[in-house]
Amino acid sequence: MVRLLQIEFIKLWNNRASKVLIISYFVLLTSIALVAAIKFDIGPIKFHLAEIGIFNFPYIWHFNTFVTAFFKLFLAIIIVSMMANEYSNKTIKQNLIDGLSKKEFILSKFLTVVSFSLISTVFVFVVSLILGLIYSDFNELSIIFSDLEFVFAFFIKLMGFFSFCLFLGIFVKRSAFALGFLIIWQILEGITRGLIRWKLFDADTTDTIMGFFPLQSMFNLIKEPITRLEAVQTVADQVGEKITLNYGVHWYEILIVLAWTAIFIYLSYALLKKRDL
Repeated sequence: MVRLLQIEFIKLWNNRASKVLIISYFVLLTSIALVAAIKFDIGPIKFHLAEIGIFNFPYIWHFNTFVTAFFKLFLAIIIVSMMANEYSNKTIKQNLIDGLSKKEFILSKFLTVVSFSLISTVFVFVVSLILGLIYSDFNELSIIFSDLEFVFAFFIKLMGFFSFCLFLGIFVKRSAFALGFLIIWQILEGITRGLIRWKLFDADTTDTIMGFFPLQSMFNLIKEPITRLEAVQTVADQVGEKITLNYGVHWYEILIVLAWTAIFIYLSYALLKKRDL
């Protein structure tokens, strides 16, 4: 397994575009720390973003994993490009000639997906921990290490999404078309949601059904954290509104994403096995 992973990282690091995207991705993940420096001083009004509680433990685990998940498109580009390059440079054929089986080839790609997901998760965990220790009003160990299920959900979310991108890269063979297909799929899920809600079911039932679709199931793992913020809750109470949402990470949502991950990896292998290279 180490050998397979080493082969993939050598390929990626020798590709200039992939190297730039990887560095840019981790720079962007780090840039969330810059949010702490945002201040507005307009006359008597003084606003410091870090002081409204977004870096408080344990809320920071929820907020940071939700926000940084949007940067995953950078690694998605790398993954679909990785497969496109295998076809355009004919390295996939050469790897198979050199003795690598198709199962080992897919395994090497999946290990890359898991590595990207794990490294990203550890990186976000460390950045969040540092920001929390600097800005959080609560520094008891029991509070610091509560709600870590959001970090685990972040890892599962990335792994599922990157597995989908891997499948698209093998299915389409061209990175631009694969990314286009990803966008089209997102639009189709949105249209499906609208049709189900309009013609068939109420909002709650529609949400339940859409939770089984790949992209929506990945999004559902980490719900939006803004309305959970204490400042937002206070404003809502003042205007007579009560926000009662379930922000937790649920085991069945994790199982759905893991199922899609397994399906995408299996389909990638089945497609590669069937295709004449």
